Amino acid sequence: MRAVVQQRYGPPSVLRTTEVDLPLPGPGDVLVKVGAASVHPGDYFVMSGRPYVLRLVFGLRRPRHGIPGRDFAGVVAAVGKHVTAVRPGDEVFGWSTAGTLAEYACVPADHVAPVPVGTSLVEAAAVPTSALTALQAMRDVAKVRPGQTVLITGASGGVGSFAVQIAKAFGAEVTGVCSTRNVDLVRSLGADHVVDYTRTDFTRAESRYDVILDNVEAQPLAAVRRALTPAGTLIPNSGRGGRWLGPLARIVRARVLSGFTRQHLKPFASVEKPRDLLTLADLLTTGQVTPVIDRIYPLDEAADALRYVEAGHTRGKVVVTI
Repeated sequence: MRAVVQQRYGPPSVLRTTEVDLPLPGPGDVLVKVGAASVHPGDYFVMSGRPYVLRLVFGLRRPRHGIPGRDFAGVVAAVGKHVTAVRPGDEVFGWSTAGTLAEYACVPADHVAPVPVGTSLVEAAAVPTSALTALQAMRDVAKVRPGQTVLITGASGGVGSFAVQIAKAFGAEVTGVCSTRNVDLVRSLGADHVVDYTRTDFTRAESRYDVILDNVEAQPLAAVRRALTPAGTLIPNSGRGGRWLGPLARIVRARVLSGFTRQHLKPFASVEKPRDLLTLADLLTTGQVTPVIDRIYPLDEAADALRYVEAGHTRGKVVVTI
C-alpha cells in the first residue's frame, strides 16, 4: 500500500510517499481503507520531534511509528475474529496510534465509531482529536452549563471552531476571539459575540467570563486571568516554551498559580475515550456541530499540509485525502 513515511525527526521535507506492507488486523482490530485523514499541530510536533520531551513517548532517536497521522475516516476492509460491532463495508471514523497517512490503517475496534448519516469522510476525518479536545474541555474540565459566559481564543482554529459550537450546544453565551478575516466564520459557528484581536485586547476590556479556553498563547497567563470572573475557570490549551518542554512550561506555571488564587487554572490533556466518539457522532447527526474544512490535500502533498498547519493560521481543519 502507499503511505507517507519518515525515517527521522525533522521538518516536512523528511516525509516521502512510498510502498509499505499492508498491516494485518489482530483479533480485536479493524483494518480500514482510509478515505481521509486530518492533520493538526500535534502531528507536526511528533514529526519534528520538538519539543524534545515528546521523544520520551514517541521514540528517542526516530519516530517509533514511521507513518504519521492520527485521525481518519474510511471504510472497514476486514475485522479481527473477536470484532462484532462493525463489519466490512461500514464507514467509520476514529484514531490510530500506528499512523493514518496511508491507504490502510489497522485500528483497535474500540477506537472507531460509525460515520453519521449525511457526514462525508472528509468531514468525519476532521473530527476526532480536535473535537474530542473541545468536548472534554467544555464538558469535563470547565463543566459548562446554560447561562455561563465562555470566551474562546483561536475560535477559528481546529479546536476553537469545535469549542464554539459545543459550548453553544451546552447553552453558554459564547465569545470568540479571532482575526479580522475570520470574524464572519466564527459568528456563523454560533458565537454570540466576536472579538477581533487586531482591534481589541479582550484582557483589557470590561467583560469578565466564567470560562476561558485559551487556544493561543498570545497573552501571558496573568493578563488572561484579568478577563476571568473571581472564581472563573481558565483552560490553557496552548504554549510554546522552547524546544525542550514546549507547552509543558505553561502548564506547570498554570498549575503552580492555581494554588494561590480563587480562580481555577486547569490545563489538561485530552484522553481518547471511545464513548466520546459516539457523543461527537450524535452532535454531528443533530447538526449542533459541523466541521470547518480549510484545505484538502492529496496524499502526495501531505508535507505541504503539515507546513500549512505549522504556520498557525488554519481556519478549522486541514484534511489529506487518500
